[in-house]
Amino acid sequence: MSSQLTGTPALLKASVRFDGRNFLPWIVIVTALSASSVLVYPLIFPTEQERAGLAAAVGSNPALSIIFGQANNLLTVDGFNAWRSLALGGFMAALAAIFAVTRSTRGQEDSGQAELLASGVMGRGTRLMSGVILALFGTVLVGLVAAVVTGLCGGSWGASLLLGATFTASGWLFAGVAAVSAQLAAEAHTANSVAVSALGVLFLLRGVLEALAAPEWTAWINPMGWISQTRPADTNTWWPLLLVVALMLVLVALAFVIQFNRDFGQGAISPKPGPGTGRLRGPWSLALRLNRATAITWGIAFLALGTVFGYLSTSIQDLLGSNQGAQSLLAAGSTTTAEITKSFLRTILSLVGIIAAVAGVQAMLRVRSEEISDRVEPLLATPLGRSRYYAANVVPALALSTVLTLIAGTVIAAVSAGSDSGVVFGDAFLQAALTVPAVWTAAAVAVFVIGVRPRVSIAAWAGVLISFALTLLGPTFRLPDWALGISPFWHVPAVGTESPDLSGLLWVTLVTAVLVLAGFAGFRRRDIAR
Repeated sequence: MSSQLTGTPALLKASVRFDGRNFLPWIVIVTALSASSVLVYPLIFPTEQERAGLAAAVGSNPALSIIFGQANNLLTVDGFNAWRSLALGGFMAALAAIFAVTRSTRGQEDSGQAELLASGVMGRGTRLMSGVILALFGTVLVGLVAAVVTGLCGGSWGASLLLGATFTASGWLFAGVAAVSAQLAAEAHTANSVAVSALGVLFLLRGVLEALAAPEWTAWINPMGWISQTRPADTNTWWPLLLVVALMLVLVALAFVIQFNRDFGQGAISPKPGPGTGRLRGPWSLALRLNRATAITWGIAFLALGTVFGYLSTSIQDLLGSNQGAQSLLAAGSTTTAEITKSFLRTILSLVGIIAAVAGVQAMLRVRSEEISDRVEPLLATPLGRSRYYAANVVPALALSTVLTLIAGTVIAAVSAGSDSGVVFGDAFLQAALTVPAVWTAAAVAVFVIGVRPRVSIAAWAGVLISFALTLLGPTFRLPDWALGISPFWHVPAVGTESPDLSGLLWVTLVTAVLVLAGFAGFRRRDIAR
């Protein structure tokens, strides 16, 4: 076995030098998420009454539990930080680990670097071991820096260190998942998709079970539920993290077994050979073919997402009945169950739209990956014009986001209308349809970035991240309307009001048009693969 890992220290040193910097943005994001909670909470909620109001507001909207998890104690700074940061920070750390492992394993095989490395004195498992160790050390830094900075900003050291440990544990868990997916898939793109899909499924499963106030034993069927059971700033329980470490070791061992039994450059699951003769007749059919499998996967996911969210909307009255904060608001006449249900649906559909925009961004980033792989220049050497090629990718990307939003919206509307929640199918579906222009804007940022400045392709995610932060985090921090208005989803009117204001959607659509046109202009003028 030791001969299979020959050269690991040397390769790890080179990986840290060239790939270690990729952890810096994740460290900054996770640290800012945690430290800002500690700094801002006393300023926004200085009194016990305001903190109790926050707890009631959070409890009255189960949609927030899907994203942030269960709020155990919102009356303290550390409890608020644990609620706001544990799930999201862990999600970010997991993404960092997934990308690091895939880049060091399957990504090197795709690019040919692995073959060059294998020509030297290096074992078969060296690249996998180096990639896993890099991800483990990188996520340790994510958790450690976040914990120390949070403690220095005023958080209690016990809760802050445990919270940082949960970030690291999430990264370790999905380093193992990525190690396995990199051996199963035949391409880095597919390996990333498999690992990120597993992350998304487990993340939503944890959130849905917590939103439904499911029995406590259900938390133990999901590894991400193990991390939630640590309860920083509440019980401060460390031992569930040992289960995460044990599962990570099992997954890494499984990855090595698969690695030693598959062909070099191939995945354990090989793709089927293509047809004997080509069937594609233009850029439109090519773009559809490249994104077909991804679109089908997203479609199935959104059918499931719509079903789950629709069921949640039918259970809203039962969920509110078990929440004392929400009951106090209802008893005081501050709101009604119908109003809370509509607010819940609007939040859920905004979340659906943000996730749908992810699919559009992913489709646009595929354009960039095709460029880097030198598969675009041969196409443009034919009579195919740049604008036509770019349109063949932009239109399907925006159409995919649209269809996904409407699929989930239709299912949510149908499930909600079939119950006694008071939701009308037409209103719920119209709410989903009105969300579509905001989805276009979030995805259009990627059209602009890939067209104008593809070297900073990570900026393609700006529309999704800003929309997510302002739509779901902004109201919690009582941001002013002008700041919330930066998110296109803030301009989506609420259906059911006497005179919904559609002017905001007109401005959102105008911004989308400007971003798309600027993206086309940039793509026509810039160098390919630059």
